[in-house]
Amino acid sequence: MHVAAAEQNDLAARVWQRDATLWKTEPAHIAEISNRLGWLTVAQTMRAQIAALRAFAAEIKRAGFKSAVLCGMGGSSLGVEVLRDVIGSARGYPQLFVLDSTDPATIRALARKITPKKTLFIIASKSGGTTETLSHYKYFATRAPAQNFIAITDAGSGLHQLALEKKFRRVFENPSDIGGRFSALSYFGLVPAALMGIDLTKLLDRAEAMARACGADIPAEENPGEWLGVALATLAQHGRDKITFVTPRALASFGAWAEQLIAESSGKEGKGIVPVDGEPLGKSGIYGADRVFVHLQLGKTRGAKIERALTALEKIGHPILRVPLRDPYDLGAEFFRWEFATAVACALLGVNAFDQPNVEEAKVNARKMLTDDRRPLTADQLIWENSQFAVYATEKIAAKNLRDALRAFCAPARPGDYLALMAYLPNTPLNRAALKVMRVAARDALQIATTVGFGPRFLHSTGQLHKGGANNVLALQITAENARDAAIPGEAYTFGDLIHAQAAGDWQALADRGRRALRVHLKRGATLRALAAEMKRALRDA
Repeated sequence: MHVAAAEQNDLAARVWQRDATLWKTEPAHIAEISNRLGWLTVAQTMRAQIAALRAFAAEIKRAGFKSAVLCGMGGSSLGVEVLRDVIGSARGYPQLFVLDSTDPATIRALARKITPKKTLFIIASKSGGTTETLSHYKYFATRAPAQNFIAITDAGSGLHQLALEKKFRRVFENPSDIGGRFSALSYFGLVPAALMGIDLTKLLDRAEAMARACGADIPAEENPGEWLGVALATLAQHGRDKITFVTPRALASFGAWAEQLIAESSGKEGKGIVPVDGEPLGKSGIYGADRVFVHLQLGKTRGAKIERALTALEKIGHPILRVPLRDPYDLGAEFFRWEFATAVACALLGVNAFDQPNVEEAKVNARKMLTDDRRPLTADQLIWENSQFAVYATEKIAAKNLRDALRAFCAPARPGDYLALMAYLPNTPLNRAALKVMRVAARDALQIATTVGFGPRFLHSTGQLHKGGANNVLALQITAENARDAAIPGEAYTFGDLIHAQAAGDWQALADRGRRALRVHLKRGATLRALAAEMKRALRDA
């Protein structure tokens, strides 16, 4: 469907009319969708809360809090991460940390960076039952008093009840008609933003201006959200389903937010748009016909190297979508634009943008692992090991060494496939650098798109796409021994147990869905850098 056809079908008008049948006609879907469209007017709704949020931020400053830790997963943290990285804390306001991992080393490293009694802990979960977030609370609740905790959740949730029972300093009840990945402009984004001293009025002004620009009466070719959504869906339907974000360093975290929004909204029923975030630009000849590039620009800064690369790609037929931001506060506008575009794209693809039907599969498997005597799940087939690495696959692979296994796993890659690197490891500069080596090697040798996710964070983002989208993913899972574990007070399992169960649970879900998957386990003393070197050699020699 092109722009003219979109206009003829009143796409934007039907979104604003909250017409659930735009996405699905089944009663169960309609009921769910009807309760997930509050994001359309949330900027307007939250404007009335600005004064109260400013007053709360002033109270926290007066109380002497030096830092704040946001404990949340997926939509409860990714938008905040963008605001922190792009705008940041104003002078005199607490430094904000985001915790969205169950990796023991990550949790202990954060605990060393803060003084718990001078730290405000923001426990954020729409459902109020997010395992990771509640585990974070249990860990820090033994280190700081109840007045150091606030909650952001839906009214009546388990977290809401816990916060009242434990006498948290404050509970922010978020509008229940907003799903997690559409919540950046709700309390989930604005409470941490206020605590950082961000100008909420300016942020919401930009969001409301974009909402008006995406209005029901705006022609599709002039409607930035509708036009973008139609473009993404149309390109995906013509095989260009890998939306590749090209961002300046200052906007890098926006790609991770958009990745969750697009992947979790569209990746179901064997369909989906695959967001490619953080993949370095390469030579134009290595890209397949499944790519579309989105270039985010901030202010007047123009990277000459990036511009040359994009011009070369454009010349050989790759679509380039350019999205300029005047300044960091245009994030308010872009949050809304991409939410609107994603809703439109999903309508055109024929999927419900507001559910995540396959996310629960991995969670159920993880719970079984934790409660059923830690028994391993059935998908693991050990195909090779030595003193440093153990390699498992969902299907039998003949391999004499690690390099053989990696080569055999990657060899069947076809045009239109993508490699998903799923690392249940600390999100550190060293690990990010090693994963970059791996994805560049795969992209160049196989000429396929690559994605990277740190577990369990990505389970709340691209995890839905991996299991619910098209079966065109090569899933390379990486797990490791924990040098030191961390206890979860009140639980029979540790953070180390939890992250291993989450990895195993997703592995089983991938196997159940018939996905091509390989797991490399790093034994004590093995490094991701060594694995990256082996993969580079394996693909170079292929």
